[in-house]
Amino acid sequence: MSPVRIGLLGFGTVGQGTWTVLNRNAKEISRRAGRALEIRRVVVRDLSKSRNVAVGDLQITEDPKTVIDASDIDIVVELMGGLQPAFEYIQCALSNGKPVVTANKELLAIHGNSLFDVAHKTKGTIAFEAAVCGGIPIIKAIREGLAGNQINSLVGIINGTCNYILTGMRDNQCSFQDMLKEAQDMGYAEADPSFDVEGIDALHKLTILSSIAFGTPLQEFDSIHCEGIDTITYEDITYADELGFSVKHLAVARRSDRNIELRVHPTLVSKHRLLAQVDGVMNAITISCDALGQSLYYGAGAGSEPTASAVVADLVDVTRSFSCHPDSRVPYLGFQPDALANASVVSFHKTVSANYLRLSAVNRAGVLADVAKIFGDHEISIESILQKGSGLHEAILPIVIVTQETVEANMQTALEELKALPTVIGEVIRIRIESLT
Repeated sequence: MSPVRIGLLGFGTVGQGTWTVLNRNAKEISRRAGRALEIRRVVVRDLSKSRNVAVGDLQITEDPKTVIDASDIDIVVELMGGLQPAFEYIQCALSNGKPVVTANKELLAIHGNSLFDVAHKTKGTIAFEAAVCGGIPIIKAIREGLAGNQINSLVGIINGTCNYILTGMRDNQCSFQDMLKEAQDMGYAEADPSFDVEGIDALHKLTILSSIAFGTPLQEFDSIHCEGIDTITYEDITYADELGFSVKHLAVARRSDRNIELRVHPTLVSKHRLLAQVDGVMNAITISCDALGQSLYYGAGAGSEPTASAVVADLVDVTRSFSCHPDSRVPYLGFQPDALANASVVSFHKTVSANYLRLSAVNRAGVLADVAKIFGDHEISIESILQKGSGLHEAILPIVIVTQETVEANMQTALEELKALPTVIGEVIRIRIESLT
């Protein structure tokens, strides 16, 4: 059969990785897909920009119509990133009857419902394995491998930059700012790192994963609690270690009665848990479901070829579908479009978690009693307390407290009262603890 002709929109890190993987593994990919896959044309923003791969006679242009509207392009691959013009290009490609493969998590999280609707109406295809967790085939695992299960929870480290920074703070005994600079120097963090370190990137990914796991439309961002890691200090990581925990930036999706619980924030994870052993830029996701039980998916969450691995896997799936009846393909969110059921996100104030607290207090009698009274007033039980420092000769002492599970609203009220105590100096640092069950 004739080769499947591919047009790339974007030729940055992932685009060049896709070119490399397709060429290096051409024979094996052809065997899996049933046809050869060939990149015919690439659209870039700047023709003068140097590339890291040798492209031979590959056509490189600044005109997107040569991919979106061209009769000699069978599949459009969008690797530009951002909302516009990516949204317009994908919409046009679908309207022109071209299947689309994309790695654009931000676009899907914000406009995915609209794009899926266009694809459904035009009987088109959007494949997006590369949009979440780089090379880990997590979307395929949830949508297909776990199709016989009711998924109860999904908890994961899904941003490699945050994980790299937290790992480095622990191993190098340094500050958040020091590790952020190193991450930027290594190319793991952008010059403006806010998308990563403020949790927005993880929020985009969680939005997509939760919809596939629970069969809901993509949720609005303002219904999901999101925190980054910029308030975490080396002291917090050290105290957590003494208590038997690792600090990880987690995305949490959990089924709760008829609703779903979604949140992104730093979390203390028991060192006995596999997630606590996931270091550096690696990603990992634990899924709990009724038939299989608990399973862990681990691998490179970003990078040129790991992400390209997922892009090429989608290209193979689309190519296979050319010889199948369209209705036999896997639905975008794992459920048939008319079977999606709306579910409200549980109010964050109603969620439950244990907590790690670090505060600085005046070194005098009665301080711990004042703290304990506040917790007692709000039905918060204390699991353990660490009082740091040598004692008598220090005016201010750090205190670390671990609570048992409590309702978020109670904890927030208690935190406000703690901060108002005249014996508590500065901020009260709080990191939630997840049991991961």
